[in-house]
Amino acid sequence: MFVNYLMNIGGSEWLIIGLLVVFLLFGSKKLPEFSRTIGKAMGEFEKMRAVASRQKIIDQDSNYLGPRVAEAVDNERQKLELIAESLGIDYANKNDEELRLLIHDKINR
Repeated sequence: MFVNYLMNIGGSEWLIIGLLVVFLLFGSKKLPEFSRTIGKAMGEFEKMRAVASRQKIIDQDSNYLGPRVAEAVDNERQKLELIAESLGIDYANKNDEELRLLIHDKINR
């Protein structure tokens, strides 16, 4: 009920009040400097947003078909097994060197 009687001030009036408060806080000499700083910050934000958007598109459109290891591994053998599994290679009863050769052959095909 109190919200309805908040001095009947609309959106544009609040903007004017906000600008007056900023003017009173920073003064007429600091206002251009403040505006430039805000403009530079907004420009940097837009640049970073564009870079992040571009990176997201690159990640989504990646046609990389090689092995992917998405989790931490404890040792070299576990890493070889994860890569072999992601490439569809049977790693049972194979030593590390055989696995490396099979992985290398599968990637280079």
